[in-house]
Amino acid sequence: MKKTIATLISALMLAACAQLPVQQPDTISSLRFIGEQRLPYRMQYQGTMVGGLSGIDYDAASDEWVIISDDRSQHNPARYYRARLAFDEHAFKSAQLTGVSLLLQPDGSVYPSKEAYKPGAGVVPDLETMRVDPQDGSIWYASEGDVKLGFDPFVRHARRDGSFIAELPLPPLFTVSKERKSGPRDNQAFEGLSFAPDGRTLWVSLEGPMYQDGPAPDPTHGAVNRITHFTRDGKVLGQYAYPLDAIPATPGKGKEADNGISEMLALSETRMLTLERSGVQADDNSYKTYVRVYEIDTTGATDIQHLPTLQGAVFTQVKKRLVLDMASVGLPIVDNLEGISFGPRLANGHASLVLISDDNFSKTQVTQFLLFEVIP
Repeated sequence: MKKTIATLISALMLAACAQLPVQQPDTISSLRFIGEQRLPYRMQYQGTMVGGLSGIDYDAASDEWVIISDDRSQHNPARYYRARLAFDEHAFKSAQLTGVSLLLQPDGSVYPSKEAYKPGAGVVPDLETMRVDPQDGSIWYASEGDVKLGFDPFVRHARRDGSFIAELPLPPLFTVSKERKSGPRDNQAFEGLSFAPDGRTLWVSLEGPMYQDGPAPDPTHGAVNRITHFTRDGKVLGQYAYPLDAIPATPGKGKEADNGISEMLALSETRMLTLERSGVQADDNSYKTYVRVYEIDTTGATDIQHLPTLQGAVFTQVKKRLVLDMASVGLPIVDNLEGISFGPRLANGHASLVLISDDNFSKTQVTQFLLFEVIP
């Protein structure tokens, strides 16, 4: 009997050590802004240029944050950073990088730049999102692909040092088409990635609608996007239609504007936060960014994975609720926010939430970290 009890206690202790703390809150009513930190423009760190920070996640085991750069190996090879963020419920005190790792292709080579690419050299990356695996602390990241170059989007699994483990099998639906008649739009493919809280499944979101699903949003009309629920080995558990907002302002004559999902963050098997980000170019070529945080629920939505096109189809979209319009925070600058992650609990027991912006390596933009308290 004593041996049985001792064995049971030992097994429970091992299980507790293997499982990383879950930081997701059960409910979210609102977000309270606490503070901001920024990194300098084109900051140099361990021989790399810091910028293009497009995804962030909290590694509870090391109390560090992982941050992916969308540098297409132009300034330095594709990479991700680690950082420590110091804050409490009263102030955001500092943001400091603690490490950098190059992300490697299956053959162990770094990802090539567009200029250096040669057939057979793998793919040119466009890495937009990354997550820490809740089961073992490894990392997963996704690329948007490139329609013009014929590269499909992908989701890859890597060790903490950046070395390749595996690639998530994807259905043919996500194959790019140079004719632009089907598949993901160029620069609007995989932007969002998030594990369900238990780590057994993961969600992936496109930034914008596929070519066959209808036009992209404009200032008068929204659009329909697809979000997909996968098992860890690539089985599609479900795919759902997400209603994108119309672009919230009119661009200057002949100028650009867009709106799409720049990241997602799972709360449960069916509920997520989405980060909708819109950029609108004015007549003087300056951009204004509009960002909203929504909570969505796929319960009751139609599984659309077998619909080749959404145009003319009958389906029920996911439910969507506005949690925060960043314009209400009162910041002097709301930049190109592309990453969102829960962090450690605050002293009052509420979850923390951090957003990060991609400065596009541009001197007219900033790399900002924004800290919020999650009000349940």
